[in-house]
Amino acid sequence: MEYSTIAAVDLGSNSFRLQVARVVDDQIYPLDTLKDPVRLGAGLNNDEWLDEAAQQRALDCLRRFGERLRGLPREAVRVVGTNTLRVARNSATLIPQLEEALGGFPIEIIAGREEARLIYLGAAHSLPASKEKRMVVDIGGGSTEFIIGQQLKSQKTESLYMGCVSYTLRYFPDGKITEKALQAAETAARIELQSIVHEFFAGNWQQAVGTSGTARSLQDICELNDFSTNGLTIEGMEKIRELLLKQGNIANLKINGLRPDRAPVIAGGFAIMSAIFSELGIRVMTCASGALREGVMWDLIGRHHHKDMRDVTVGQFKRRYHIDSAQAGRVEKLALQLFEQLNAKAHPPRHNEFDLQLLTWAAALHEIGLSVSHTGYHKHSAYILQHADMPGFSKPEQLQLSRLAAAHRGNLAKQLNIDHLDEWSRVIALRLGVLFHRSRTNVELPPMRLRHDSKGFQLTLDSGWLHNNPLTATALRQESEFWHSVNLPLEVVDETASR
Repeated sequence: MEYSTIAAVDLGSNSFRLQVARVVDDQIYPLDTLKDPVRLGAGLNNDEWLDEAAQQRALDCLRRFGERLRGLPREAVRVVGTNTLRVARNSATLIPQLEEALGGFPIEIIAGREEARLIYLGAAHSLPASKEKRMVVDIGGGSTEFIIGQQLKSQKTESLYMGCVSYTLRYFPDGKITEKALQAAETAARIELQSIVHEFFAGNWQQAVGTSGTARSLQDICELNDFSTNGLTIEGMEKIRELLLKQGNIANLKINGLRPDRAPVIAGGFAIMSAIFSELGIRVMTCASGALREGVMWDLIGRHHHKDMRDVTVGQFKRRYHIDSAQAGRVEKLALQLFEQLNAKAHPPRHNEFDLQLLTWAAALHEIGLSVSHTGYHKHSAYILQHADMPGFSKPEQLQLSRLAAAHRGNLAKQLNIDHLDEWSRVIALRLGVLFHRSRTNVELPPMRLRHDSKGFQLTLDSGWLHNNPLTATALRQESEFWHSVNLPLEVVDETASR
C-alpha cells in the first residue's frame, strides 16, 4: 500500500526530530518539521544508565510529537533510535513508555552501520547528481557515522563511538574551552579514527560531505564570519578554533552563525571535526541538507514500492552463506500456507504484512548456520542473524529473525523468550515447513489444515499419506511432544479415521 503522507522520527542523542512529508510521483515534499534538543546523551551516567531527567525530557517531547502524528497509519511512520538508546542499559524499560507517549508507533533501535546507510541515502538525495565518490560524515550526539558511496548507493559504512554531546561532557565538563581540553578531545578522536583511516583517507573519494547539526553550524560560522566562501575549509577550522579559545567558555559563546541550541555541544563537535579533517586528509567539506530523517523516508518509500533494502540484504546473505534456494523456497511456501490457515478465521486478523515478510525471510535464512557447522546449526543461524550487520533491518527485527531460526528445530522448552501466540504461530509454521521437506526434494504433500484453539494446535491430514511416510509420521509424534513441553499441545488428526 502506498501513502500520500509519511513521517520519520529520529531519536538522536542530542536532538529528537520529526519530519512529515507528502509523497507525489515518488518524490518527497516536506510539510512539517519539529525539533527538540532533548540532549538524551547527556543523561547517561558512568554506568550507562539514563537518568530520570533525561527520560522525562524524552517523554515530554514524544507526547508533543505524538499529537502531530495522530491519525497517520502505522505503516506510514518510521521511528528510529540511535546511539544513546543503543547503549543505555535501561532502554528496554524506557522504550515501551516512549512508544506509548508517541501514540503507539513502534521504535526501532538501529545499528551504527544501518544508521550510516540511512544517513547516506538522505544526503545523496539532497545533493546534485554526480558520479563522484562521496565521503559523508555525520557527527551525532553519541556516535559519528562515515560512509563512502556513489550516486544513491553506499559502499562502505562505519560508526565510531564519539559524538558532540559525549565529548563535550567528557572533555569540557566545567564549560571552559582551554587549549589543553581541546587538545585532549582532538587526540581522543584521532585515536578513534585510526581504525578507519586506511579506507576513508582522501584518495578513496572525491568529495567530502558533512550532514546534521555540527557540520552545518561550523559551515555557517565559516561563511558568516568570512572565514570561507566555499563550505567548511581547513583554514576556516583554524579560525573557529581561535574564536572558541578566545571566548573560552561554552556558557558565554557569542559567535556569528552559532545558534543558541547548538552552542552547548559545539566544543565537542568541533574537536571531533578537527580530528576528522586532520586524520582523513580533508581540505574542504560541503554540507548536505538531507541526513537520517530523509534517509528513513526514502527507505520507507522504497518498502512501499517493493524496493525494500531488507529483501536485498536477504538475497546477499543467501549468496554469501550458500543457501539452498530450492529448499528455502519449499519451506517458505508451506510455512506461509500454514501460517495463513492459522489466521484465516481470526477477526480482526492477527497478522499483518510484516508477519508474512518475517516468515519469508526466516524461511530463506534459517539454514545459514550450516556454513559454520551442521551440528547445532540452528544456534549458529540464530547467532549470525542477531549479530551480523544487516542493512535495512532494525535490531528488534534481527532479534525476531534470530528467535525464529533458533526455534525452527530441536527442543522447544529452551525457547523461553517466546511468549506471544503470534510468534508461536510463526514458529510452528516454520517448523512444519522444515519437517515436511526433510527429504529436500519436491515431494507431493497431502492436503493439510493447521488450526489453533484454546487447547493448542491441531494439524489435520490424510492418514494414508502418513502410513506411506513413516519417517515423517515419527517426526510428527516427536514434534507433538515438543509442543506439549511448552503447554501448547499439537494434535495430529487422522482425517480418514475421523470421518
